[in-house]
Parts: sequence; structure tokens; C-alpha cells
Amino acid sequence: MKNRRSWLSAFGAFVGGVCMFVSCATHHAVPRYSTLAEPIPLAPDYGDTTQWYKTWRQGVADVFYILSTETGDYPWGDGTTCHYANTYADSLRKPMLGEIKGVDALLSGRMNYYAPYYRQCSLQSFTNDSMTTARLPLAMGDVRRAFAYYLSHENHGRPFVLAGFSQGAMIALQLLKEMDDATYHRMVAAYIIGWSIPQEVVDADGGKRIRPARRADDTGVTICYNSVRSPSYSLFPRSAAAINPVNWRTDDEPATLITEPSPFIPLDQQSRDTLSISLDPASNLLLVSGYTGTDHVLPLIGNEGCYHSREIWFYRDALKKNIDQRVEAFVMENVVKFP
Repeated sequence: MKNRRSWLSAFGAFVGGVCMFVSCATHHAVPRYSTLAEPIPLAPDYGDTTQWYKTWRQGVADVFYILSTETGDYPWGDGTTCHYANTYADSLRKPMLGEIKGVDALLSGRMNYYAPYYRQCSLQSFTNDSMTTARLPLAMGDVRRAFAYYLSHENHGRPFVLAGFSQGAMIALQLLKEMDDATYHRMVAAYIIGWSIPQEVVDADGGKRIRPARRADDTGVTICYNSVRSPSYSLFPRSAAAINPVNWRTDDEPATLITEPSPFIPLDQQSRDTLSISLDPASNLLLVSGYTGTDHVLPLIGNEGCYHSREIWFYRDALKKNIDQRVEAFVMENVVKFP
């Protein structure tokens, strides 16, 4: 159990960090189960407030966030193994809450924030493509229902930012592809973080929904990036959409980023690095040099030169400012609709 908890923490958006930000408060819901042959927890009811994390700030816009993988395979009551999070079980909700709450604290700023719990696939589900293909639809179905509930009951016509990281980015991309016109026209931007957008997906979309960001303040666009020491360390194939989240350029102009001390980790466990961040046009990957930390390697699927687990942590200040900037630009463009 101790080892399982340690690699779950390693996979979160803020490895060894944000989970320390979360209080010891728990949700006292009773775990619920399905009766299917494969162990599958009961679907979350999005009319139930325990299946959400929400922060209302009276903001002009919302952030709808889909969290990354915070669940590993775990034993089911009959001795079999479950590959999906049980959103009614305290022990499985706790690491998800750590990421959800941390992203809100670091990125939302003045915006309202909505993040659903969902039956995400376990980390082991991503060790080969066939398992991912078989298991992701259950998670996708939950978030699709949560997004529909949010639009019908929570959004009330406000502009919104769609954001997802890793498994959450895979799902966010699918939501973007399926979005109707009325919903898309309220979307400020989609942040597809830590995932690849294939060229064939962009071509099939034809510029209707997936429009790669070109600068810091364009709206209705898709922001995507993946950080590595060099292209050989990438987890994903080449993405057709890529931008540098420090200088918001799509060429190879490098940007300097100083890794400021984290408020969530003891100072004696941190280093203050000066990073150079540049976009490699050939691979569309962010090349990061100067990082001295060693806590970024993912279990099972990671490698030492891939900074997947740091995709939000590195750029948190730039992302927070950019969300605010794009919302302001969107409101100015739509001043009649959103005074």
C-alpha cells in the first residue's frame, strides 16, 4: 500500500507538492459498486455535489478542468482487480482532490472553477495502446455527462476555459471535437496539456474547433505543448498543435523561466533553476534545459528526460496570467454579449 501511494503521488500534476496543500478533510460517502462481471464502480451522479469540486468567485468566466491520472489498479472486494477510480471511495478521491484543488489554487485566479470526479482509468491502463483504447471510453463517458451537466446547470451562459492534463487532456480533446456551435462560441480557449494532437485530427476538424494557438491572446484556440530534455525522450507522437507557454511563440525563439520555490515543498528539498524553454519546429516539442530536479520521472510509463509530470508546475504562473489574458480578450471581442 505504501508503494502504491508513492507512485500515485508521483503521477499527479504536482509530484510531491500539491497533495501537501490539501487538508485532511474527507468525504464520508459510502463506496458504491456495480454488479458487472468486470469490477466497475457505480457511475457518478453529477447532480450530487460530492461528485464535484467547485469554487465560485463571481468571475466573468469559468475554468472547467479535467484531472490527470491519480489512480492505480487496486483490489476489488471479490479478490479481482479494478482499473477505474471509485468516485465514492474516500481513499481514491483523496489523490484526485489533491490535484483538483492544487490546479484551482495555482491557475484559476479570478475565474470560477469546476472539476468533476470521474471513473478515470488506472495508470496501468496506459502501458499499452489496446488497454487504453478499451478502458478510456468509460472515463470519457463520465466526463461527457459531467460537462453536459455543467453547461445545463452551472455555466449560465458565461464564457469558459476548457482545460485537461494527461488523461484529462485526452478527454478534453474529445469534448472539443464533439462541441456544438453554441458551446464552442462561448469557449475562450482549450488547454490540452500533456497530450498530442495528431495532424489527421486537425485535418479532419478543418479548423472548425481545433485551431492551434498562435499568440498569447487569440481566442477559440487550442493550446498544446509537451516538455522534454530532447525529442528522444517524448512519450507521444508529434503534435500538430504546439506553442511555447512562456513567450507564447510558435517559432524556436527561446524563453527564460526561473523555477520559483514552491509553497508546498520544504525549501531544503528544492532547487531554484534558470531554465531555457524553446519550441523545436521539427518535433513540435518544448525543449527544456537547466532543470536539476529528479522528482519528475513517472512510474511504469515515464523516462528520465521527459517532464510530463511538470507540465503544469513549470508553467503555472504563465498559464494563470494567460488564462486571464485570453478571458479579457474574449470579453472585449464579445462586449455586447458579455458586458
